[in-house]
Amino acid sequence: MKKFRVGVIGTGAIAKISHLPILAEREDVDLIGVTAKHLASAQAAQRRYGFANAVETVDDLIRLNLDCAFVLSPKPCHPEQVMKLLNAGVHVFCEKPLAMTLREADEMAELAEKTGKTLMVGFNRRYAPVYRKAKEAYGDRTPDVIIAQKNRPASEYRATLENAIHMVDLMRYLSGECIQVEAHSKFTDPYYETLTTAQLQFENGTVGMLVADRASGQWVETMEIHGHNQSVYVNAPDSITIVDSEQHHKTTMTPLAMGWARVEDKLGFTAEDEHFFHCLKTGEKPLTDAADAFKTHELMHRILKCAGLPDLSE
Repeated sequence: MKKFRVGVIGTGAIAKISHLPILAEREDVDLIGVTAKHLASAQAAQRRYGFANAVETVDDLIRLNLDCAFVLSPKPCHPEQVMKLLNAGVHVFCEKPLAMTLREADEMAELAEKTGKTLMVGFNRRYAPVYRKAKEAYGDRTPDVIIAQKNRPASEYRATLENAIHMVDLMRYLSGECIQVEAHSKFTDPYYETLTTAQLQFENGTVGMLVADRASGQWVETMEIHGHNQSVYVNAPDSITIVDSEQHHKTTMTPLAMGWARVEDKLGFTAEDEHFFHCLKTGEKPLTDAADAFKTHELMHRILKCAGLPDLSE
């Protein structure tokens, strides 16, 4: 079995919750090196997950002769790190958002094309079982309306870009490209907004409605999809209900896993990482490659700008 020589940049929450445990379990992966902002953090990950090396810089990581790297660092760091890796001939998986400006995201996508290296972006919701089932329920048909909510009790820096981008990407995945945006927001500090709403008109006629509130009682992520005399209700990450004129069918992920459903499986991280390695083995284009991810970033730019929030301009 070919083993991929894998490097990791970043050892924060997203790395520890999802990618590092997944990579450590894969039989086709050799964990060659890890780096983080602080060397002590990289060394802790080395001990816990079995990396051969913990190094101080991305350049040190590149010198370890990697096949691919996972960029799990803070979002402002992505462009420089990803482009270094691509120029060194390394395939890259990069967590979302790809970049903080459209110019940087476009440059990264163009460099991946120029170098012929895979650059996949971590829109894990597309790979989550509940959303995959929603996509399958409609197949090639496009729904009439999608109502997506992604709410949390507290805001964070660039909250809509950081979190609601998942729902915007899913609406693109289900409906194609957006031709018209209307959006509103609520904030005291525009970099820490507490609410963003948007109504999106897609080229095929689908209407999307987004609610992203950061002052809710608890974390909630739901999606309703209606059209073709069918309705789909997703309560992420655990259940999906499909309703038509004759039946009401609910599927819950945890019982399917005999009570052992893991967050990395239910939220799509395991399937996402599997897809990345599958594409490296076969040469296929990832579902969420940089070129496609750029379209989601461009739509986010339009939503943020229309809502009066800092957009993805320079």
